[in-house]
Amino acid sequence: MDVILANPTGFCFGVKRAIHSLETALREHGRVYSTGSPIHNPQEVSRLERAGLVVVDSVDEIPMGSVVFIRAHGVDSSTYSYLNDNNCIIIDGTCPFVTNAQKKARDLSAEGYVVLIFGDPDHPEIRAIKGFVNGECHVVRSYVEAECYCNREKIGMVSQTTQEEESFTEAVTVMVKCAKEVKVYNTICKATVERQNAIRKLASEVDAIIVIGGRNSANTARLVDIAGSRGVDVLWIEQADELDRTWLIDKERTGIAAGASTPDWLINEVQILLSNL
Repeated sequence: MDVILANPTGFCFGVKRAIHSLETALREHGRVYSTGSPIHNPQEVSRLERAGLVVVDSVDEIPMGSVVFIRAHGVDSSTYSYLNDNNCIIIDGTCPFVTNAQKKARDLSAEGYVVLIFGDPDHPEIRAIKGFVNGECHVVRSYVEAECYCNREKIGMVSQTTQEEESFTEAVTVMVKCAKEVKVYNTICKATVERQNAIRKLASEVDAIIVIGGRNSANTARLVDIAGSRGVDVLWIEQADELDRTWLIDKERTGIAAGASTPDWLINEVQILLSNL
């Protein structure tokens, strides 16, 4: 069986930057608190917890004066204020693309636009972006939901960084046709687009694709959806021991892709397993 690895795949720039900052903080301070999971990959988070990371659900659980890591998905402005008021040492691991989306949403709101954020309303990145908006703000998941706000005179739009450009463009097109004034910032990150294009290309070259990544990872789920829409068999796993070998029967060319929060060591384990079959 031939095995082809998507290029690029695995850690994106923002996640690499976040993990590097967190590992440095753990070496220097021993114990570091994180406001939620630092990235959406359970295996990598477990590795970091063994090194001293403490993941909390609420800032209320963080003792005063602690070292606190801001996850790659970012947090809202009130969280920064709370941590500063409690004399915490802040290690900001927010992805620069997320920071850009936060700033654009804040600026649109300040300019009097009703802000529409395209993405998953339950995702921590969306909650963080929304937390920078002072004014009317809505999260929409499709062009159909976007149509509900056609009666607003001024619409400003940004996107969750891991959304698919085609879907975002559909929502933007609807608003341009019906709203009086529309201002749009394409805040989908380049790494997301590159990985989505890579899996489209891979799907044209293989019989099946194994996608490696956390089941809580939005960008990994998007890769699975894209591969499936191309008509190839798709298997979503978090780690090598989940691989069902019977699924590989009759597969002559198998592709491997991974979410932007998937570390190399997990990808390597799957490659080694496949090479030994």
